[in-house]
Amino acid sequence: MAQPQPRRFAQIVHLKPSAIAAYKECHANVWPEILDKIKECNIIDYSIFFDNDRTLFATFKYTGTDIDADMDKMAALPRMREWWAMTDGMQESPIPGAVSSAEGPGWWKPLEEVFHTD
Repeated sequence: MAQPQPRRFAQIVHLKPSAIAAYKECHANVWPEILDKIKECNIIDYSIFFDNDRTLFATFKYTGTDIDADMDKMAALPRMREWWAMTDGMQESPIPGAVSSAEGPGWWKPLEEVFHTD
């Protein structure tokens, strides 16, 4: 049986101008537990881009079969919640009513894919 194609995701959040250097620094030195959990939760090819104004654009592929369960597993890791608290403090969510990456209606705004090539 053939492996299903990975699901592709893209999302945005805004970076506070005062946090640009700190955000880039923490992502240049991501905690190993964070990288391990991302991989364990079936996320590959994860990238974050900055438009040098205020928008962060993230893209990744999900290779698992139950993204909700994998995201719950990710959120259950105390070190991940610590990472999110740190990085959320550097960001402003475009989602109305957003509380944090760990709770609420979401933090990063999902984007609709309108085109891609293989």
